[in-house]
Amino acid sequence: MSDAARWKATVYVGGLAPAVTATVLHEAFLPFGEIAEINLPRNENPNTASTEPHRGFAYVEFEDPEDAKEAIDNMDQSELFGRVIKVSAAKPPKSAGQGLGSKTAVWEQEGWLAEHAVSEEDRLAAERAKNARPNEDPMQGLEDLDVAGPKPE
Repeated sequence: MSDAARWKATVYVGGLAPAVTATVLHEAFLPFGEIAEINLPRNENPNTASTEPHRGFAYVEFEDPEDAKEAIDNMDQSELFGRVIKVSAAKPPKSAGQGLGSKTAVWEQEGWLAEHAVSEEDRLAAERAKNARPNEDPMQGLEDLDVAGPKPE
């Protein structure tokens, strides 16, 4: 399965109680389809690692993207171990060189350039507007009008 297809079959589960384990998540989400993998990120903080063994969220990857949609529809805002959990489609991680947090200027990133590329027609129109007489009076040619509104034909 490609990475894009894997992310479509993966759900984010947030708001988990400290007592929730990968086994509990497997049992809770198994009714919606075959589960490929469960990722429950560990708590890296040594001060709270004993009371909170994980970071309070998990990723559940299904074999089929339709199963993931089914899990979102049925499990979002449900209760697990006394807490209301949030279940949504998982978003693929951004690379370190993309987006606003990157050390590369936004306009130098490939994705930004492709999204904000200006067509040749728009560039020429902007150039023509720039080269038009900037000091031309917009009211010039209206001296002979003595009535407001369109010119009678």
